[in-house]
Formats: sequence, C-alpha cells, structure tokens
Amino acid sequence: MPTTDVMRVLDTCNVWVIPVGGNAICIDFGSGLILDRLEELGIERVTDILVTHHHRDNVQGLARAVEAGARVWVPPVERDLFDRVDEHWARHRPENDYDVRQHRFSLLEPVEIAGVVDEYRVRAYGGVEVYTLPTPGHTIGSVSYLVDLDGTRVAFTGDLLYAPGRVWSLAATQWSYGGVEGQAATILSCGTLARRAPEVLYPAHGEPVANAPTALAATADGVGEIMELRRLGQPWNLAGWLDSPWQEISPHLLRNRTSVATSYAVLSDTGAALILDWGYDLWTGTSLGLERAASRPLLESIDALRRNHGVERVDAVIATHHHDDHVAGFNLLRDVEGSEVWAPANVAPILESPCRYDLPCLWFDPIPVDRVLPLGEPFAWHELELTVHPLPGHTLYAAAIELELDGTRVLAIGDQQGGGEAAGRDVLNYQYRNRFAVDDYVASAELYARLRTELLLGGHWEPRRVTDEYLAGLLDDGRRLADLHRQLLPLDEVDFGAEGFAARIAPYRSHVARRETVELQVEIVNPFARAATAEVRLVAPAAWRVEPDVLRVELDANGEGRVAFRVAVDDAARRQVPVAADVTVDGVRFGQQAEALVTVT
Repeated sequence: MPTTDVMRVLDTCNVWVIPVGGNAICIDFGSGLILDRLEELGIERVTDILVTHHHRDNVQGLARAVEAGARVWVPPVERDLFDRVDEHWARHRPENDYDVRQHRFSLLEPVEIAGVVDEYRVRAYGGVEVYTLPTPGHTIGSVSYLVDLDGTRVAFTGDLLYAPGRVWSLAATQWSYGGVEGQAATILSCGTLARRAPEVLYPAHGEPVANAPTALAATADGVGEIMELRRLGQPWNLAGWLDSPWQEISPHLLRNRTSVATSYAVLSDTGAALILDWGYDLWTGTSLGLERAASRPLLESIDALRRNHGVERVDAVIATHHHDDHVAGFNLLRDVEGSEVWAPANVAPILESPCRYDLPCLWFDPIPVDRVLPLGEPFAWHELELTVHPLPGHTLYAAAIELELDGTRVLAIGDQQGGGEAAGRDVLNYQYRNRFAVDDYVASAELYARLRTELLLGGHWEPRRVTDEYLAGLLDDGRRLADLHRQLLPLDEVDFGAEGFAARIAPYRSHVARRETVELQVEIVNPFARAATAEVRLVAPAAWRVEPDVLRVELDANGEGRVAFRVAVDDAARRQVPVAADVTVDGVRFGQQAEALVTVT
C-alpha cells in the first residue's frame, strides 16, 4: 500500500511530496500549484525538486520553484532541454519533419538548474537518500527515483507506466519514424526497475501502484505485443532504373521501381497518363527529412513513360496523402509537364497551407491544387472511373483511390500498411503525430472488404493480391491494435485518443512582423465522458500582449471546441518563438498541452 511518508498534489501531473522536518522535496513539479498550498500541507518550503523527464506537464512551473529558492535536479541526458531549451527551439525545423520524438513537449523558456541527478547511485537531496535509475521509454532520458521510506522501498516512475498494464502515452515511445525503440526501452526499463525490488510505484499520472512486480510485468507484456506488430522490413531493387524504371502490373497499370514513395502510372487508351503520388524519383537511399538541399525531386522516369510505354502526356497527379515523399515532385511535374494537381478533399488543405498544420513530413512549399476530389463520389478520367475514400490510419489526412483496371479492382492505399507479405501479414503503419486514432485500422479493413478489393497498391511495398484470408487477418490485427490501445491507455478515464494531447494551435507556424498581431486558434478536446467546461490560457513571452487572458468553452462529453486569441508581437530574443496553450478541463489541469511557432520578422 502507499506509504504515509508520501503526499500528492494533483496538478498538471502528480507532484509527489516527501516531507523532511518542516521542509519537503518534490518529484516532478507540474505547474507549481504546490507553492500555493504549502501552509495547508504543513510545509515551510520546498528545498529540492527531482525531475523524471522534460515534458511540460511535469515541469512547466519550475521557474516558480527557482524564484522560491528551490534547487532543481534533472536527468543528465535531458539537461539541455532545461537550461538551454531556447537553443532547442531556435534550431527546431518543422518543415519536412520526420522527428517524432516528443522533445517539442519541452519547456518554452530556459530554467536554472542546480545540476543533474547521479544515475545508478545514491545521493542525498534535501536530506532524502535517493537512488536514480535510468528508465528510458516515455522519453530517451527518463529516470525513476527509488527511496526507502519507513521500511518500504518505493519508486517514483514518471511516465514509465500509468497503472498495471497501462502507460500514459504510447505516442511518446515512438522515437523514430516508424520505429519501436521507445517501446523496446519501456520493456527493458520495466525489467530493470523490477530488479531493484520496489514495493510501491508512484507514477506521474494515475494512482499509486501496489504489487510493483506484477504491474511492471503486465506493462512490459502489453507493450511487447504491440511492438511485435511493427517489426518487418522491405526490399529495395536498383537494377535497370534509367532504362526501364516502370514495372508493368497490368497493361494499364505501371509501378515506378525507382521512387520513394512508390509512384504508379495509370494509362488511358487515349495516350494520357494519371500519376498516383510523385515524391523522390531515382531515390538512392538519402535519408528522408533532411534540409531542402537534400530533398530533391526529379522527373527522369516520366521520359521513360513516353519512351517505353507510349504515353503522350501526363494529365494529372493525385496524392494519397500529404507526406513529402509522396508529393515533393508535384510542383515540378506541373511546371515541366503541365500536369494538374488533384487531391482528395481531406488532403488538399494540407498541400495548400502546410504552415497551418502541426504534422510531420510536410513539403517545404505550398502545392496549389487544381482539382479537389470529393470523398466517396466517383469521377471520370477518360474511359475510367475513380473514387477516393477517406483512409485514416497512417495519417488522418489520407485517402484510398479506387478504380478498376484490366478487369481487376484496384485500391491505392499510400502508406496505410504493407511490407509483410512473406510473413503472411502486413505492418500496420501508424504514426501517432499523423493523428492516428484507435479504430482506424478496423475501418480500413472493413473498407477493403466492402469495395471487394483485389489488388492493393502500397506506397513502399510491392502490390499485394488480396484474399479473404488476408482481409480477415487485417481485421483481426486492426481489432487487436484497438484493443491494446484501450488496454494500455487510460481512455476510460482520460480520453485524449491515441496521440494523447488535449489541444492544438492553428496556424502552427506564423511569420509576424514586430508590433503586428496574429490570431491563433486553439482546438480543445474534452477527455471525459461528461459535459465539461474547458479553460484555456495562451502562454507567450512577457513582452507580448495576449487577448483575452483566458477563454472558457463548454464542451459536450468527449467533444471538441475552439477558441481564438489575438497575440501582439512586441519583441523577441530569437526569431522562432514558441507559444503554448495551457488547458484545464472540468477543473483538471493538463498544463501546456499545445504549442505553436511564431517567427518574428
């Protein structure tokens, strides 16, 4: 059972308090609410704060602590995200961003620290002997603190777990684009912590957890199962690229073997071609997500359409989704070949206004859309009929393109899943920052079955023939993925969906001259299954003026709402400045849940 030597202050996270005489030390600090409650807690002052990781909901009030004379101790790996976080924001580049780690959930301004904690050693902080154990998973630099209190060994675990068999965030464990490094680290950290034999766990979110070994094992098992759904690779073939880049799937359907992501050409008997996605032609393995000079679209394979396949013109190019490896060459294709850009209705806004969205893998420039394709409505292109269907999963802003070619019902699915044909199943290719939702892969499996799809065209894998057994397996995997998220996340208590954030700010990127004003809209989610009032404050540099100071909005159960602030930019010490939305729902403080970047010109 929880020890009476530990007190809790419910703030933007659990702030765990260990009294020492008339003083106290804290593990994590939230917004600093404890400083307003010292008298009722019987504490004269907080002498030391031990931080488990750098996320804002755990540390956004540290400036108040320093002003009050407290010493702040942080994980060694994450030190720069505290006393040098301004450098992090200055070099943060959201364009074409493949970095899915949640270091953008860092402090907005630097804070003075007393030093870093001593990992794998015991050290006294404010008179309390504390052993610091590295427990990466929720973040790379996360630590847990073990303390012997009144004969009981307890562990303050940050966001390693939320409850037995549950974690506060799965999105935070995705350290690389498509990777499972943080999930593997979570499993290892649960094991290493269990070896230290704590009896009670105190997480940063959730209730104290008794029977620590069972809780850690259950968490490791659940995370391990979801990790195994992703562990597959894909082949890469370089032969014959310049002479014959296009592989014939059927007489009227070609696949570009040289591109990333994979492009397809649909051929009309009129001599016209329709391209599905056009990112990086003749891609030789350069890492994605680099600076603009390393992100170069080419058109060499278009000439091969004329030379080898009788194509006279490329009428248009259609995007399955907004990622740069699928759309980087659109503007070039328009400029050189005169091709129009067509986009599904849920994809077009991102192509045309990428700065408005907080999403990874956005192309550097806006891509004007010549024709917006309504979802679910068939349209004709020469002798063919096509339909685009919403396909959330890999990203919220994606569509499947349906058509029948050479007697086969074909569906182009972008990056929804693929790569595992040899293993008998496909990877479910979700990325949390792309706005993945828990039931997306159930819906896509049902869509494929409803359309009687016979051939799937994936964005990075060979086309796949569809069987009833395959569709059943996709549905089973989708349901299991949804079940695991509901098992591992506290959605029945606090439902921020799979990505785990209470708010977003739009536009995400703004360019504003000094002494001008920008309007920022905050979208808020009610995580509770009851109607609630949300309170939102916009946090900006002290020299700026934000109006109004606070906004409140009534939200339906699990509903969403929107409020707008006007921000007058006065001065800035650096060109790219983060502002944040601090959110409270139904009296529960969730802290600075969303940020936007304002570049002062």
